[in-house]
Amino acid sequence: MASLNSYSALAVLFLTCGAAMATKENDQIIKDNNCETKMGLPCVLEAFTSIFKTGTISSKCCGELVGLGKVCHSALVKRTLENPLFKDLSPARIIAKSIQTWNNCLALIDSPSPSA
Repeated sequence: MASLNSYSALAVLFLTCGAAMATKENDQIIKDNNCETKMGLPCVLEAFTSIFKTGTISSKCCGELVGLGKVCHSALVKRTLENPLFKDLSPARIIAKSIQTWNNCLALIDSPSPSA
C-alpha cells in the first residue's frame, strides 16, 4: 500500500503539473483562470486528501480553496479523475466528496468568527 507521502506526491504532480490524459476543456479552464497558481502546496495536499482519500481540511486551506473558486476547483478535480492512476476510484463518490468539501469550506468561510 502506498504511503501518504506517495499520495501527496501524486496530488502535487496531478493538481499542479497536470495529467497527460486531461481533456482540453478542463485544461483550458485551468489555464484561462490561472488555477494552478492560486493555492499553496500544503493546502493543495489537504484538499486532495480531503477529496480523494480520508482527511480534513483546515480553515486556512478552506480559505485558499474558496479563493481558488468553484470553476477551478471543479476543473482540477475532474482533470485528476481523468488520470489512469485514479481509474479505480468512483467518479460519482469523488465528485460528491468534492462538492461536500467545497460546501463545508464555503460555510466555514462565510460564517462569522466567534468573538473573544
